[in-house]
Amino acid sequence: MSAVPTYETVKIERDGATTFCILNRPEKRNAMSPQLHLDMCEALDWAAEDDETRVVVVTGAGGHFCAGQDLKLFFRANENDPKAFRKTSIASQAWRWDKLSRHPKPTIAMVHGYCFGGGFTPVIACDFAIAADDATFGLSEVNWGIIPGGLVAWAVTQIMNYRDAIYYSVTGERFSGKEAAAMKFVNKSVPVAELRDAVMSLARNLEAKNPLTVQFTKEAIRSVRGFNEDQALDYLDAKINALKHVDPDKGGDKAMKQFLDEKSFKPGLGEYKRT
Repeated sequence: MSAVPTYETVKIERDGATTFCILNRPEKRNAMSPQLHLDMCEALDWAAEDDETRVVVVTGAGGHFCAGQDLKLFFRANENDPKAFRKTSIASQAWRWDKLSRHPKPTIAMVHGYCFGGGFTPVIACDFAIAADDATFGLSEVNWGIIPGGLVAWAVTQIMNYRDAIYYSVTGERFSGKEAAAMKFVNKSVPVAELRDAVMSLARNLEAKNPLTVQFTKEAIRSVRGFNEDQALDYLDAKINALKHVDPDKGGDKAMKQFLDEKSFKPGLGEYKRT
């Protein structure tokens, strides 16, 4: 097994073919510093290219997911250095949305403790999210006299219904992991003692599947949300053909043979035997 990289503010851990990218500023409840943004960009790029990584979990160290931006470090540390501020601003946006929402591996947000403000974006960008029942979510920007920036206001509208998005953004009220699951902001919530087991159960399920099929499926689902019927049909036909071009199993041809000819595969009960 290859060695994992080390970073100043992000910790990388392996569990089988699942890689944990852990925000590692527990003394600040994992508030995001300029260095953390740079480290997460590198960590997600590494995980994308790592042959041993099949699933990526994003979480936080020390009992909390992320308390939002470290306002002192993010806004004050580089206020006299516009180039440095621009660099970290780009990195902040890049990992929390661009790199996560387009990551080639399936991504899971594992949320416990606090998730505030800018911490919402990576939860939404991940393909899946599982929270502790007692996790605490909050869009507190309104209490500062500002709006949820850095794509947060847009991101919440991608996953929350309008009434919930406007309510929690304008009131600043907090909601729990259980409430997040009820409104489908996360896939589900579990007692905090069961959180890792729930995440790993999903991760093991994803590890067992054809990685190219998983990649192409999640790319397709994300893309077609903004398409009309004709656009979706054209795009999905092209996506199916593209998968056959790159997949050694020709986009399901091997599974079809095992199902129809060999009678050795039941798609509702598990995965086919891959090359």
